[in-house]
Amino acid sequence: MDKRFLNILVIIVLSLATLLWSFSIFHADFSFVVVVWVVLSRIFASFLIFQDYSLSWSKATQKTYLIKVSVNFVAFLIYMPYFYGDISLAFFLSELFLYIFAINSLMYGYYYYINRTQVTKTKSIIIYGAGQAGTKLQQEYQNSQYKIKYFIDDDTNLQKRSIDGIKIISLDRFQKNSITEKYDLLVIAMPSVDRKIVNSIFDKLQEYFVDIKILPTLSDILQDKNFSKQLKKISVLDLLARHPQDLDQKTIAKFIREKIVLITGAGGSIGSELCRLSVLYNVKQLIMLDNSEYNLYQINEELKSKKTIPVMQSVANFADLEVTFIKYKPDIIIHAAAYKHVPMVEANMSEALFNNIIGTKNCIDLAIKYNSQKFILISTDKAVRPTNVMGASKRICEIYAQNVSSHDTEIIAVRFGNVLGSSGSVIPKFQQQIKNGLNLTVTHKDITRYFMLIKEACELVLQSASIGRGGEIFILDMGQPIKIADLAAKMINLSKRDDIKIKYTGLRAGEKLHEELLLDKNDIKTKYSSITVAKSTKYNINKLNQQIRYLMQTEEKLKQIKNIVPEFHHLPNN
Repeated sequence: MDKRFLNILVIIVLSLATLLWSFSIFHADFSFVVVVWVVLSRIFASFLIFQDYSLSWSKATQKTYLIKVSVNFVAFLIYMPYFYGDISLAFFLSELFLYIFAINSLMYGYYYYINRTQVTKTKSIIIYGAGQAGTKLQQEYQNSQYKIKYFIDDDTNLQKRSIDGIKIISLDRFQKNSITEKYDLLVIAMPSVDRKIVNSIFDKLQEYFVDIKILPTLSDILQDKNFSKQLKKISVLDLLARHPQDLDQKTIAKFIREKIVLITGAGGSIGSELCRLSVLYNVKQLIMLDNSEYNLYQINEELKSKKTIPVMQSVANFADLEVTFIKYKPDIIIHAAAYKHVPMVEANMSEALFNNIIGTKNCIDLAIKYNSQKFILISTDKAVRPTNVMGASKRICEIYAQNVSSHDTEIIAVRFGNVLGSSGSVIPKFQQQIKNGLNLTVTHKDITRYFMLIKEACELVLQSASIGRGGEIFILDMGQPIKIADLAAKMINLSKRDDIKIKYTGLRAGEKLHEELLLDKNDIKTKYSSITVAKSTKYNINKLNQQIRYLMQTEEKLKQIKNIVPEFHHLPNN
């Protein structure tokens, strides 16, 4: 129930009770005018002068009692002159003291009832964010071991106010008040906040807290479940996460709903998230194709949907793949299958080139042959001016996708950087090293990479596909690149392991200091700021097919890659 309405109700009921009692004691005739004047004066003093309706009865203090007394004395000064000389002063004074006694008895009775089984407060907590999420958390923590000391909020309109007696203060004031104090827990209660703000809060406040927790994003939070039970320890993913502001879920849903979708590499980090989103957006049928039994089993067990069909198959096997196309006739193909780990691809060049290039070619050719509506190639920032075989193989796939005679099939590619937490990426590696108490290995002090959350990247892939008309290479906005050394330092801070250091090991074969997302700065804008289109590359498709065949046969693979991708500059071990 709203506190304002409840406050009015209490004033009316208690005033009526104390006035009726006073009329009876003083043997005076009941006066409706007196009742109305007294009630309205108390409501006026309560709402417009003191705003005491915001006080929490469950946390009543001496200050709360004094405010209630003040409110009613001010109300007394409002209504008393109106009746002076008509009704005795003793009548109003006795009713006033009776009312003050009644309201405070009711307040303290509620206080002791609520707190009769309260847990002893042994830990201190600060909530960052005094909005709806912060207020809900405060209510949930009332009967817990945590004592909320302050709310912190950046909104100057909220600062100097309070919630149930708990002050809302600025970050600067908190830092001034807490020079020597250490608190048990900081909760960041801002589900839609940008990562830059989370980073800033973490950097400025980590020294004051034993532990820091954060609420999930708005899309992940469960509204019908206690927020306090959904809190998670702040992780490097929270500090790096980017949430695109122009994500158009209605367009994505319209694009994929009731379609037969084939996803290759369905058990991988990107593929499995695309499978989850496809089910979420209500596909007609989802064909999950992967050559890894374990990965395919994992995603199939997770989804357990009547719409999903697991197919254990390699994209490099044209004959088997064609059977799948004939059987299921997919409307949309999302090609996420690839060997992507740079050092592994360098060490297994022939197999990687065959899987990445021939696998992509097989999928595109079959999509065209069986009249699929759309084909989406998952590409990488490593395809831009490639310095390693993995990036070069993806660039060849992009060129093929742009120049093949596609008939009625719309073929696009989507290029983006590293996704946070994917298998084989730097974050799981650092987590394992920290777990084992090892120094974090970084190849170079200045090396940088682009990062994006897996879910956001996959949603933008689908959004790109929805606006693609064929022949485009879409580029996702990855924000600013992040220094891997800074990432390592942040993870060490999060782990609170002072014994772990950063060890520089030297660049690996094919590894760039800085990745790029564009080949040409004259990129084309789309209606979404998170998505741009790279300049197209014209290439004779017959010549490309001959070059690919020769690449698969020749021993001089690096030389042949250079013939296809002139900007390829292979970097050996550094």
